[in-house]
Amino acid sequence: MEKTVISLMVENNAGVLARVAMLFGRRGFNIDSLTVSATDNPDISRITITTTGDEQIINQIVLQTGKLVEVRAIRVEDPLESIQRELLLLKLRTSENDLNDIAAICSIYEAKIVDLSERSLIIELTGKSGKIDAFLAVLKKYELIEQCRTGVTTIERGETAFAYEQRESHRS
Repeated sequence: MEKTVISLMVENNAGVLARVAMLFGRRGFNIDSLTVSATDNPDISRITITTTGDEQIINQIVLQTGKLVEVRAIRVEDPLESIQRELLLLKLRTSENDLNDIAAICSIYEAKIVDLSERSLIIELTGKSGKIDAFLAVLKKYELIEQCRTGVTTIERGETAFAYEQRESHRS
């Protein structure tokens, strides 16, 4: 069972995200992360889903999701042919004694301290999911106040764009 990233180009209609999520739930597929973003076309949104499954499960997900009326295009992302990133915001409780050690760890991982108060700080890190997991593991000895992870977003390398078919909208 491997983590797989799937990108969808969907019509930018109310409820399309709910329909995609419901399809996953009804079929017993788990969503590990989900991001939705605008595209250069205001009528189209991009949904990026990270899920876990073997080849048969991933094929079933692609087949079932592709049947949704609003889905214009679907693609399983190849991690070797795409750039995949995630954003982490992490709030830690700190003391003066911790600050230099945390700053050194941030430097190694190319993270930024974006906010500092008397007893806490907020760190921003962008990278592959594995890098973020490793960063969190190194910082686990410090007191975590709060964390937010965006989920994976991805774009294919090279000059080609993620094409979607031009078809008449199914809006009523």
